[in-house]
Formats: sequence, structure tokens, C-alpha cells
Amino acid sequence: MKTTCRRFVLAFVVLALALTIAPNALARCGGLTASMKRPAKWDPQYGRAYLMNMALTDDFHDDTYSIVGMWHVTFTAEGNNGAPPDNTPVDNAVVVWHSDKTEIMNSGRPPQDGDFCMGVWEKTGKSTYKLNHFAWGGNDTTNAPGGVGNPAGPTQIVEVVTLSPDGNSYTGTFTLDAYDTSGNLTTHIVGVIKATRITLDTTVNDLL
Repeated sequence: MKTTCRRFVLAFVVLALALTIAPNALARCGGLTASMKRPAKWDPQYGRAYLMNMALTDDFHDDTYSIVGMWHVTFTAEGNNGAPPDNTPVDNAVVVWHSDKTEIMNSGRPPQDGDFCMGVWEKTGKSTYKLNHFAWGGNDTTNAPGGVGNPAGPTQIVEVVTLSPDGNSYTGTFTLDAYDTSGNLTTHIVGVIKATRITLDTTVNDLL
């Protein structure tokens, strides 16, 4: 009989300790199941604990719209000291900014000259973005016999743009540096960018 009583008392003590220690262990995991959740002020530990609301957004991240999507983009020369003159069209392209922070552009250049190029982008502030973009080779002109010109080296385009408040357009600046096949700089152009979001309702006439 005494042995039975001792076992009962020991089992009761172990159970009481388990109930005291278990909440402490669960509190460190952060993954309580629905049946284990309690109101914010519930805390079986010594003293009292309270849940606090934290700000999860700031001016850097708190944007209603994203630049991710498909765009019609024009590149226009501006500020080049006359070569090329201001307002000279540089490119007219269809661009896609992907959610994985890569980008692809279908340039207005003829396909045989190399009309696809790619880049990577980063968000730099509220509604502002920077893109580092490369055209990897191509030809310098279509006026050569057979429509294929001399081999051309890569071109780097760096863009700094700002998305509009409604998310349907963006504007900014670009720097274009073109190189020959040996890596020598051959062309330097700066200018402005204007882009309009392409949607399910966009038509060909909207892009011309």
C-alpha cells in the first residue's frame, strides 16, 4: 500500500513539473497549434508577458504596386552635347520585369542584328528601381550585303526609374555604353525612359 501511495505521489509531482515546464519550451518554438493558443495576456510563466504589435512596413517596402510585369518602353537621347541630338529615338522595346529580379527586353532592332537582351534589377527605394542590362553581341548594321553587318560587341544599359503612383507607367534615365568585340568603348549615350504597362486590353495600335 505504501509503495502504491509513493508511486501515486511521484506521478503527480512529475505531471505538475511537466505542466510547468512545457509552456516555457513551447514559447521558444513560435509554432503553437490552434488548440494550444491562448489570449495575448495568458502566460503560465513567472511574471507576465504581453504580445506587442510591430511595424512590418516602412517607406522602402510600402508600395501598393510593383514594377513586375510587361511594359512598352521608349529610350530617347537627352543631354549628349549634340551627338546624338536631344529627342533622337534610341530604342522602342517590349520589356518584362520578372519577380525573381531578372529582366528581358525585345528591342526594336532587327532580329538579325540581335534584338533580345537581359538584365537584373533591384529596388532602391520607395517606387524606385535600378536595372543593369546587357545586350550580348549582334551586328552593327543591316545595310551590308545580305542584310548582315559586321560583328558588334556587347552593350551595357543602366537604368534608374521611378514607378508612377498608379503603377501603370514609369519614367527615368538610362546610360548606354556599347563596345567592340575587343571590349573597347565605341558609343556612349545618355537619355530618358518612358514606359507604359501592357495589359490584357493593350492592342498593337497602343504600342505604335
